[in-house]
Amino acid sequence: MPKGDPIAAALDRDGWAMLPGLLSGPECDGTAALYARDAGFRSHVFMARHGFGRGEYRYFAYPLPPLVQALRGMLYARLAPIANRWHERMGMAARFPADHAEFLARCHDAGQRRPTPLLLRYGAGDYNCLHQDLYGEHVFPLQVAILLSEPQRDFTGGEFILTEQRPRMQSRAAVVPLWKGDAAVFAVNARPVRGSRGDYRVTMRHGVSEIRSGRRHTLGLIFHDAA
Repeated sequence: MPKGDPIAAALDRDGWAMLPGLLSGPECDGTAALYARDAGFRSHVFMARHGFGRGEYRYFAYPLPPLVQALRGMLYARLAPIANRWHERMGMAARFPADHAEFLARCHDAGQRRPTPLLLRYGAGDYNCLHQDLYGEHVFPLQVAILLSEPQRDFTGGEFILTEQRPRMQSRAAVVPLWKGDAAVFAVNARPVRGSRGDYRVTMRHGVSEIRSGRRHTLGLIFHDAA
């Protein structure tokens, strides 16, 4: 994504951007259906047991499903230049190679070898507390969430929420208007903001509001692996 790209501009301005219609309806349905299978996942997490909220998610095992693998590599390549600009603006030394496999090799050499793409499933009354997906020393500063269910048909409630903590100011919240197949790209942790005295860092968190009815599935794409 070149610097003049509207996605890059939205990320610089807000810390998040929309990718409308990234997946087709059949791709969404096929990906959501994977959740019911026993094979292909490395762990199954029930959020209430850990104080994360209510609901559950499953981390994929390697090898990833072909669509998930393709999306992860394609999106990383487009986001890496933005990540490098952000790190430069924030005075952070780490830089990211153009190829995702090279970045994963760096993660694996540091002991971060567990894959982090995941499927999340929420039912009525479920929610996801505000959080950050960090997982280790090597962190790619952007991640992607793709809504696999249709709002108002498959579920109600369940809005995707981002908060931004600005220095010496109150937090600011945003509700991202996702529809089935849409993706949100957003900051994992810190992002740069241009101020009157140059760039400064703000901290971002994300979560999901309470599901009022139905069932909601999401595909999460995190580009660094876990320790």
